[in-house]
Amino acid sequence: MWSILLTSALVVYIVQIAAVFIMEHRRPAQLTAWLLIAFACPFIGFIAYLILGKDYVKRKRIERFKEETVRYANEISEKSISAEQLGSEQFISQEKLYTMLTGLVPFPITRNNETRILTNGDETFEAILGQLELAEHHIHMDYYTIRDDDVGKRFLEVLTRKAREGIEVRVVYDGIGSMHLSDAYVEDLRRAGVQTSCFLPPRIALFDRKLNYRNHRKIVVVDGKVGFVGGINIGDEYLGKNQKLGFWRDTHLQLMGDSVYYLQEIFMNDWAFAASEELSGQVYMPKHTAKGNEHVLIVSSKPGQHNHQIVEVMFAAINAASSRIYIATPYFIPDPSLMMGLRTAALGGVDVRLIIPGIGDSKLVLLATLSYIQEMLDAGVKVYRYQKGFIHAKVMIVDQMLATVGTANVDMRSLISNFELNAVLFDKGTIKRLEADFIEDLKHSRELDPREFIRRPYRQKMAEALLRMLSPLL
Repeated sequence: MWSILLTSALVVYIVQIAAVFIMEHRRPAQLTAWLLIAFACPFIGFIAYLILGKDYVKRKRIERFKEETVRYANEISEKSISAEQLGSEQFISQEKLYTMLTGLVPFPITRNNETRILTNGDETFEAILGQLELAEHHIHMDYYTIRDDDVGKRFLEVLTRKAREGIEVRVVYDGIGSMHLSDAYVEDLRRAGVQTSCFLPPRIALFDRKLNYRNHRKIVVVDGKVGFVGGINIGDEYLGKNQKLGFWRDTHLQLMGDSVYYLQEIFMNDWAFAASEELSGQVYMPKHTAKGNEHVLIVSSKPGQHNHQIVEVMFAAINAASSRIYIATPYFIPDPSLMMGLRTAALGGVDVRLIIPGIGDSKLVLLATLSYIQEMLDAGVKVYRYQKGFIHAKVMIVDQMLATVGTANVDMRSLISNFELNAVLFDKGTIKRLEADFIEDLKHSRELDPREFIRRPYRQKMAEALLRMLSPLL
């Protein structure tokens, strides 16, 4: 009797492992993580995989809508950007990078933009709230996290007041990132006339096996003319009010000009996904009056086998670097291509500098991050741990050629499993401003000594090794 039960259990166990292998063989990083969980937690691990591990499948109806909107946005924005126009002579000799960036689907490099770098929460919130006050037709907001705290209440007051004035106000919030947002907060928005929608609510996502896929974007569009994107959500912690983390270092971006059309398009697509309402019409993409001549490329990514444009842009830029690569990220869990690209660049003499947190908002993710650092140090990458507080900025600077600011961390969750959004910037003045912020961050960081780092406790190394195997799911 017992032998039959044990044999049956063993057969089921083997079938589960085989099933995970068959379904995940195209995603090696996720395969390793899920096999470890399945081995360590028989049956329970497989159930978790069935709930969380399903590959993302796009909605065809939404994708058709997206193509129509992109086509409209392309018609009213200028195109045909030459390598010389991008501001760096390096582009002339970087034909592969230029071809990749100008051929990126579905968005083109836009011109006639004005950008403003916003450093930290104070400056960002004041800029956004100031623009919300000026709204005349609509306000569109798309956030991973909205909190019902002091900052959240400031937004609540402005949004409800503008809605009562007759302004169209739409708010999308992620089901997991905003899971602690109170029902009363949402109800206050709705009573005032604000249209709200939760992106993949936990219960629906659980039954639809999409709980693992989150909308990590932070988008604000006002009247289709002014937009914001970056690392800052709505919450008090971004003002340094988290007692554990203290000072919060972050970077956000204000945009005016052609690039806002594409922020608007991404919001409209997310709104269609979450609220099942398709927005269209020139009223959401009006002619703007921006007089700047900066070039900006909006790059979005989402779950799915062929939707990792942010990784592709980062990889291409890293491979094109000739003098420097500066990266600030709160989570460093790179996919193999980025890992190899950074190592190869450093070994080839490029000045590669990486700033990661000194203290983390998640101990597990910080351990996973540290598991990749030894390989960086061995290749000659200079790694710094931020000491002033918690660094949450998501910035990459490559030579004087380009820089990126956005919502995507350099980690596999952001790059593979989340809905993300980055802006690629080409203006030399903007790049210098980001460089100045990066140099200032270095002053508040401690450079890791490779000889000291390798002597960290054996117990920590074992924990790092375990978390590295699980890192694609963190």
